[in-house]
Amino acid sequence: MRYRLATAAVFALASIQAQAGTAPADPQIAAIVARISPERLKADDAQLVAFGTRSTFSENLGDKRGVFAARAWIADQFREIAEASGGRMTVAFDGYVQKADGKRIPRDVEISSVIATLTGDEPGGRTYVISSHYDSRNSDDADGTQDAPGADDNGSGTSAVIEAARALAVVPVHATVIFATYDSEEQGLFGSAHHAQALKAAGADVQGDLNNDIIGASVGDSGEKNPDLVRIFSEALPAGADPAKVNLLGNENDSPSRELARFAEETGDRYVRGFHGDLIFRADRFLRGGDQESFTAAGYPAIRFVEPVETFAHQHQTPRTENGVEYGDFAKYMDFDYLARVTRYNVAVLASLALGPGRPASAFIEAKDLTNKTTLNWAAVPGAMSYEVVRRKTTDAVWTSVTDAGSATSLTLPFSKDNWLFGVRAVDAQGHRGVVAFPTPQR
Repeated sequence: MRYRLATAAVFALASIQAQAGTAPADPQIAAIVARISPERLKADDAQLVAFGTRSTFSENLGDKRGVFAARAWIADQFREIAEASGGRMTVAFDGYVQKADGKRIPRDVEISSVIATLTGDEPGGRTYVISSHYDSRNSDDADGTQDAPGADDNGSGTSAVIEAARALAVVPVHATVIFATYDSEEQGLFGSAHHAQALKAAGADVQGDLNNDIIGASVGDSGEKNPDLVRIFSEALPAGADPAKVNLLGNENDSPSRELARFAEETGDRYVRGFHGDLIFRADRFLRGGDQESFTAAGYPAIRFVEPVETFAHQHQTPRTENGVEYGDFAKYMDFDYLARVTRYNVAVLASLALGPGRPASAFIEAKDLTNKTTLNWAAVPGAMSYEVVRRKTTDAVWTSVTDAGSATSLTLPFSKDNWLFGVRAVDAQGHRGVVAFPTPQR
């Protein structure tokens, strides 16, 4: 009888814990999300398309056409937005000359990204990046002359980053937020790689990059409609991971990027009703890549948002019509209401990160003695009022149960680490949850 009562109590506790894992919506964040305008997104995308081409090799086509004309316009948008920030937002170019490599860079070319930085008030400089690339291409990656409209790839992502800056510029955030629009993604992620490595060299505490690339079309290449879904890609193994250790710990599905992806899905779904993030456990689409990989290569967590079904006749194509098929990345194939939903999703995640607590810098599972209990210890997080230990079975994709640890930085649970995976996250006074930290063994 006692066993039955104890078992019932455990299941009841698990149910309560699971319910406690979903944080209530913050009215401030909901208000920030509501600022996103499909009309502004459409206008910004139209202006980007109006530059004709934004090829990295179109840098010398004057002030109305080409990549540098687009660069100047993006910088002007950020500067105008920064006026509402009370001096907390600055705008700069991140540029350098990329030497010819005989492959995708046929000649020396100046690569120049546009970076807006909204400084937070938290000591230590915890930082998040929302990124896109603003360059475009047509069928010939080295063609800087013919049109390459790039409405979806990646006028959509660039417009989203600019709109996110508008929504957050007036908010007194705790973490620093960088709004990045990169050059030369199409040639091999050159702009983002330069910026990510500069952040690394400066010792920046980048706890996440939200990369947006091809997020503006809700209709797939077979006419299928997907107005309520966005894909979220995340890598399995972080840079420098030891495969043998990963096999021992069973944490092949718990990289910092994957924890960021889980946070994004849980948070975005909460604030954008009727819209869902689809977790894709892969660094990017099959054998393809994006600017988020520049951040993971630097050791930073990063994820990528992409529309559900891409239409390849509208990507990387010189505008033309062949056999009754129109090729080209034009604005008429965009769905700006859909783009607004994806942008709201991003802003909900970004605001929750910037206003909430950071990830524990370290977390450990005690492994000195053999026991069927699990003891976790973790580093205190600035601004945290309490902590939660989350857990799931090894076959589950997302965290399923939550235990409130109070203000302690250690907790013992009656669950075996042989059978469960665990994580720790911080909670602040407003109830904001941070990203989960996966614990490593401590003997």
